[in-house]
Amino acid sequence: MAFNDPRPPAERQRLKKLAQAALNADATVDQVNEILGGLGTTLGDMDKTIGKLDGAIDDLNPTLARFSATLDNVDQAVVALGDITLRLEKIVSRVEVIVGIAEAALKPIGMIESAGRSLTSRLGLG
Repeated sequence: MAFNDPRPPAERQRLKKLAQAALNADATVDQVNEILGGLGTTLGDMDKTIGKLDGAIDDLNPTLARFSATLDNVDQAVVALGDITLRLEKIVSRVEVIVGIAEAALKPIGMIESAGRSLTSRLGLG
């Protein structure tokens, strides 16, 4: 079927291009609508996820407070252990002095024992 259009070919070509551009624009609008529809779902899911993240952060705050309190207790325990260590060092120093005195006190007894053994061996008793 032949179509006789009294318009010049350049004008027909122009109308053809405009019609194609309109079809392309319509397809583009449909694609944008699909993307926006999917984006709405994605944003809804993201809102739920952010809500869960907020809840997790809210749960984390008391945990961090307990952790901070625990660290404070550890700091106090370290100070107390330092005090205990100082007291034990003083006790060890005193024991060392007592051991030194005992060694000095027992030295004459050791000399007497050694002399007694020498004497018994010379006498042939030992």
